[in-house]
Amino acid sequence: DPQGIKRQETIWELFTSECIYFMDQLMVLKEVFLATLTNLQLRNCLTDIDSWRLFANLNELSLVSSCFLKNLLCVIKDMLEITEGGGPTLLDLLSKAFQESICHCLQTYCLNYSTALLYLDSLKPREDFGTYVKWCERSEQCRRLQLRDLLVAPLQRLTRYPLLLRNIAKRCQKDDETRGLQLIAEQVDTSICDLEGKVKWLDNYQKVKQLRDALVWLPVWERDKRTFIPENLKHLLKAVTLDNLISHRSLLHEGKLVLTENAKFLDVYLFLFDEFLLITKIKRNKKNPLKNLELDQMLKEGCTFRVIDQPISLDRLQLRNIDQLNASSSGLPHSFIVMHQNRYQQCIGAFILQAASEAVKKVWMSKIEGAVTALLKQDSQQPRVKSSSLWLESSQI
Repeated sequence: DPQGIKRQETIWELFTSECIYFMDQLMVLKEVFLATLTNLQLRNCLTDIDSWRLFANLNELSLVSSCFLKNLLCVIKDMLEITEGGGPTLLDLLSKAFQESICHCLQTYCLNYSTALLYLDSLKPREDFGTYVKWCERSEQCRRLQLRDLLVAPLQRLTRYPLLLRNIAKRCQKDDETRGLQLIAEQVDTSICDLEGKVKWLDNYQKVKQLRDALVWLPVWERDKRTFIPENLKHLLKAVTLDNLISHRSLLHEGKLVLTENAKFLDVYLFLFDEFLLITKIKRNKKNPLKNLELDQMLKEGCTFRVIDQPISLDRLQLRNIDQLNASSSGLPHSFIVMHQNRYQQCIGAFILQAASEAVKKVWMSKIEGAVTALLKQDSQQPRVKSSSLWLESSQI
């Protein structure tokens, strides 16, 4: 039966690829890297290294993959009539394995993956850790693969499962088995989509958490030179901390632009959140000047961001494009204007911002316009209210 043979080949592909994943990737991570680190720590070396932050639930992953392989081999033997049978069908095995263990276990690992890479990068400068990694990577079992190459293997395996399951479903002769396998593949797809959302949320949470400590909020007498407060009266102005202002926000876009201020050009860094825009000035580390670094690297290097003026609420923000003719005549190529209005529609601040190129300018304007539209739509459906822990300025005041 040609169709039956093709079905067996797709099942065998699932089995052999799982063997490669288990033996050449999971077991290498466990037996070469994790076991070596554990042995070193028992001998009081690298005791400060957190093995969970690097390898997460690797032991659980190995156990789940091993059990899945054993059960799948039993099903294959039953199908080939090598054994007496009586075990679970292929559909029962796959349904139980993916619903109860494989997806859940891989999600736990994948959620820690970005943290593991950041942790790995932070340990690179250490000579003792570098020696440990190089010694492990020289093992024949690694087959010239580096630690970073092996750490990503579970993510790649999770994304491959739906394809393997659908290949088996295409070769099935029974409609109920085909529908069952397609349903399992859809469940894995849903798990991947859910994971992508969680990873984005976790990345945003970690980035915002780091950024919160790097933002510098100036008092009003430093922010506005027209404001004069005698030294002996400053204590009367109760300091309102804004450290938690960004804690529960989503960072939609960020990047460097140039601000035109008093006929001078000032390098600024903008942070577009889901409810307001922050314009900040970068304070660099003099000992280690930074050039064209990403936000993560700047935060890592100890940069701080001094907030210019005040947060611009998106429901009080007006965006104006500067066309090429006016941009050329004023010597401000790739520029646009951000206007800050009060609740009486009076302009209380205007910022001329210049991008590195027309494409970058269009991205910024599109992101800001999209964020404003989303916020106004949200406000129309569910007006924001003032609370003691999470206050928000609203156009409906």
